[in-house]
Amino acid sequence: MALSQRKPAIRALNDERRRFQRVRVDLLGRYMLQDRREFPCQVVNMSPGGIALLAPVGGQPGERIIAYVDHLGRLEGHIARTFQNGFAMTISATSRKRDKLAAQLTWLANRHLLASPEDRRHGRFTPRNPTSRLIMPNGVNVSCRIIDVSQSGAGIATDQRPPIGALVTLGKVQGRVVRHLEDGFAIEFIRLQHPDFIEDAVCG
Repeated sequence: MALSQRKPAIRALNDERRRFQRVRVDLLGRYMLQDRREFPCQVVNMSPGGIALLAPVGGQPGERIIAYVDHLGRLEGHIARTFQNGFAMTISATSRKRDKLAAQLTWLANRHLLASPEDRRHGRFTPRNPTSRLIMPNGVNVSCRIIDVSQSGAGIATDQRPPIGALVTLGKVQGRVVRHLEDGFAIEFIRLQHPDFIEDAVCG
């Protein structure tokens, strides 16, 4: 019985390998097993149809998984196979979501070209909906207004004043406080953001 339950997951992974090209990445995140336990993880390669990640605790083939990955957000799927120190999971997504993942992966695979030392300045703009949520270093979640944002950082209007160097999360994006402003503070993102998806990331 156990063997018959594993076959669909194995076939799904093989189908996914044929349909999508995998990209080597180095992204941090966390995942939740079916019993609702959560653990940190590191994604080492992925495609719009699946992820391979290093994880401290594995699950069983076919088990439902929810993963939260830097840049990519919430991803759902099932464990396709396990390996030493981790497992591979499929991604359950609509065609539109897969197309978006493909664009994000293309950018992630080439982002070292965008982050060259001679091109550190990025154009700033104000999001259409500047309202966002901010997770402070102590874990408190507060509302804020985004003054402006670029691929590399953002200005935030708030009465909060975390210390310089403190790690905060704006929407889904982590960053460090680099200076205080008259009505808030500025952060530099831990990782360069994709210009097409930055509003969804910081306002999410």
